[in-house]
Amino acid sequence: MGFGDWAVLLTAATAAGWVDAVVGGGGLIVLPTLFVVLPGVAPATALGTNKIAAFSGTSAAVITFARKVPMKWKALLPAAGLAAVTSAAGSAAVSLIDRELFIPIVMVVLVGVAVFITLRPSIGVTMATHPPTRRKTILVIGLAAGLIGLYDGILGPGTGTFLIITFATLLGTEFVRAAAMAKVINCGSNLGSLIFLGATGHVLWTLGLAMAVANVAGSIVGSRMALAKGAGFVRVVLLVVVVAMVIRLGWQQFA
Repeated sequence: MGFGDWAVLLTAATAAGWVDAVVGGGGLIVLPTLFVVLPGVAPATALGTNKIAAFSGTSAAVITFARKVPMKWKALLPAAGLAAVTSAAGSAAVSLIDRELFIPIVMVVLVGVAVFITLRPSIGVTMATHPPTRRKTILVIGLAAGLIGLYDGILGPGTGTFLIITFATLLGTEFVRAAAMAKVINCGSNLGSLIFLGATGHVLWTLGLAMAVANVAGSIVGSRMALAKGAGFVRVVLLVVVVAMVIRLGWQQFA
């Protein structure tokens, strides 16, 4: 790669870190850029290389959020471990599954999410009046980690977004806290997928580590902006990213 290629990929990784920290969906920036700059790269190798940057960025976001946002660590840490396992399983099974079948389903879900957030402006902006029970909290976090972690290993784009929506909708969690919780789970799913893809030789380590540094920088800026500007800011960015994901996946599916 030339200097221009490196500049494009590092810029994409920085932008992805910012987006991931605020609402998730950074993979939709990095993966297409990798395919453009490295047109011969295998999809699994692009995914594995991106996972180095994604894991590093989500780890930085977790540290930044944890300093300001109360976390349910007893529920989140085991759930992150579960997400790592299911994500690795998804990455292992990806060659057996027609990933194209997932794209229309994900698009429909994303459109539903955009409509729901638009029609329910209070979702994620204020905490629920009646907090969920401990049993419901553990159940929702566990199921989200297992199922969305599996999705992260198979396909990936929007994992953090789906986690945020799940926590805001089912637990009544305010968007900033939901984003903080999502980063813990997403950190686990990124790690699980990275371990599997790295062990099977699907990682460009030099490029991935360089992109990781850029991703961490973007992630720290994004998480600090989310903390400073609050739930209203996250809600707007979330809607923009969801619409962008629908357009990007639609182009991938039908172009």
